[in-house]
Amino acid sequence: MQRTLIVDVLNAEAPVENVVVCGWIRTRRDSREFSVVELNDGCCRGNLQCVVDAGTAAHEGLGEASTGAAVSVHGALVVSPGKGQRWEVRATSVEVFGQADPEAFPLQKKRHSDEFLRGIAHLRPRTNKYGAAFRIRAEAGYAVHEFFRSHRFALVHTPVLTGADCEGAGEMFRVTALEPGQTDLSRDFFGRRCNLTVSGQLEAEALATGLGRVYSFGPTFRAENSNTPRHAAEFWMIEPEMAFADLDDLMELGESLTTHVVDHVLTHCAEDLALFDSFVDKGLLVRLKGLLAAPFARVTYGEAVEILRKSGKRFIYPVAFGTDLQTEHERYLAEDHFGRPVAVYNYPKEIKAFYMRQNDDGRTVAAVDMLVPRIGELIGGSQREERLDRLTARIEELGQKPEDYWWYLDLRRFGSVPHAGFGLGFERLLMLLTGMSNIRDVIPFPRTPGNLEF
Repeated sequence: MQRTLIVDVLNAEAPVENVVVCGWIRTRRDSREFSVVELNDGCCRGNLQCVVDAGTAAHEGLGEASTGAAVSVHGALVVSPGKGQRWEVRATSVEVFGQADPEAFPLQKKRHSDEFLRGIAHLRPRTNKYGAAFRIRAEAGYAVHEFFRSHRFALVHTPVLTGADCEGAGEMFRVTALEPGQTDLSRDFFGRRCNLTVSGQLEAEALATGLGRVYSFGPTFRAENSNTPRHAAEFWMIEPEMAFADLDDLMELGESLTTHVVDHVLTHCAEDLALFDSFVDKGLLVRLKGLLAAPFARVTYGEAVEILRKSGKRFIYPVAFGTDLQTEHERYLAEDHFGRPVAVYNYPKEIKAFYMRQNDDGRTVAAVDMLVPRIGELIGGSQREERLDRLTARIEELGQKPEDYWWYLDLRRFGSVPHAGFGLGFERLLMLLTGMSNIRDVIPFPRTPGNLEF
């Protein structure tokens, strides 16, 4: 089908005698002399005005098509005499591909609540807000791949099905081919328990010891029964792993990746970001540009605890050394104390995973969480424990079996190397970029407790 994208039509430098555009009708206004149709094809925020003269074959082709209908318009691109648009199409023919019953089509009003639109997730990409959100998502994903390619990271694909529990939390979705009521795992597909992965980290570490620098970018799953605005059962993670790298290298990488994506989206999604700055989060653009203006702060976990204790602020969750930082603590550090993103590093080993490198003090591990305003934790990572004896002892200390990680321990037996990596929640990055306050609104089809409709 020969057509011109509306974004290209709107950016045309001169009139065009013959042009074909396709899209969905956003609005239709009728008068005795003509009908005016606002058309959008999803490739940009802007609509294209199409004028269909009454009594013509084009008007007959348009028929009763109204908001939501899919149409093709053939005509001449001319300078628009109206305000607010440079170009319009004077239609010579119109073809309706699909009608939308105005009595049933749910997107008749210009403004709908986010909660209402979550109930029609299959249609919400046709709204201005969600069209913009998902274009930003696409552009941010492109920027991630662009960044890693320019830094010579190899894209790798880690398994979705796994027999390991990377985080040790046990909150994983089980995958089975057994019939209901059957419990003998030896008769299951893999002959053992199988889960959906919570992280591709362990496999990425193996690939990094052969390829040097790798990253994965794909879906991960958590069976945590949480309905908070920051959690989803299925979400996308960006997980780089670097051989011959330490915690400082990791913090540099996390900051560079974040600023690259923010700068890229500011440059390439200006029109869509303007929508969020105007209608969702006033001050968004100022905040995003400010994020690029100064280096991120860095502070040890111990120093962060002291800052919080001396803040004079009454937190819901008490602050003490040895307790994990909550969202309210993270946001205070990033928003109120530092006023910019901050990397908190060297956490107590008791609150971190088995694979994190133990520091010489015997109390902490070389772990880092990068905190950003409004979101809290964006990145969580660590230098990995490369010493076989320390890693084996830590696995046993946590009540797990070293033989379950035999291949992971092999990486320490054969050519072990200092290495580091992190996980960046892609949806949380999108919340930072758009000002959206709920993770369900930056992923097309959110998977949360009780929600598997689409």
